[in-house]
This record gives sequence, C-alpha cells and structure tokens, in this order.
Amino acid sequence: MTDDDRSLSRLGRIALGLGLALQASEDFRDMEDSVEYAESAGVPMPETMAPLGSGTMLFGGLGIALWRFPRLATGAAATFLAVVTPTIHDFWNEEDGSGERLAFFGNLAMLGGVLVFLREAWRRD
Repeated sequence: MTDDDRSLSRLGRIALGLGLALQASEDFRDMEDSVEYAESAGVPMPETMAPLGSGTMLFGGLGIALWRFPRLATGAAATFLAVVTPTIHDFWNEEDGSGERLAFFGNLAMLGGVLVFLREAWRRD
C-alpha cells in the first residue's frame, strides 16, 4: 500500500467515523425523540435500546475515526447498521416511505464503508 493509499484510507475512515459519531451525538441531544421513534418502529424496550444503539454508534464511529480498537469498533458499527437499517427504516411498509427510503439507503452506504474497514481491521495484526 502506498502512502497515497494510506492517506485516502485514513481520510475515508475519519469521514465515515465522524459521520457515525456525529449522528449518534444528535440522537443523544434529543433522546426523547429517539426513544419515540424507536417505539413507533416497534423496537422492544425503546427506553433502553435507543440509548444503547446510539452509544454503540458513537463508540463505533469514534473508534473508526481514531482507528482505536478497530476490530471492535468496526464490528460494533456493522452490527448496529445491519440491525437498524432493515428494522427501523423499513420503507417498504410505509405508505409514503420517502424519508425512510432515504435513511435506509444512507445506512446501506455507511454499512458498505464499515464493511470495507472491518476487512482492513482484520487484515492487520
């Protein structure tokens, strides 16, 4: 891997990680709304699961951006996105699911990036 490749990879990790972490911080700022949203989506124990999900996303995002505990951080982010994307953003069950469709595909794109870095984390020892 060249220095340019490493720089691009580092820039991608920082952008992806900060995006995840900043979204989580927004969720924490308005946790009441996050809990209501989870409840409306049928999430069991939304008062517990919403902050747990946001915390997982915050940990994963910061870990990816800083490349600390990369296996754990990328695994946490991948798990969060793999679970939340189809269950919370199930636009196919909505009458006008345009907002959910946008969130679904945004999460799908983030999951793709996280999976690339998950592979990178497992390549390095």
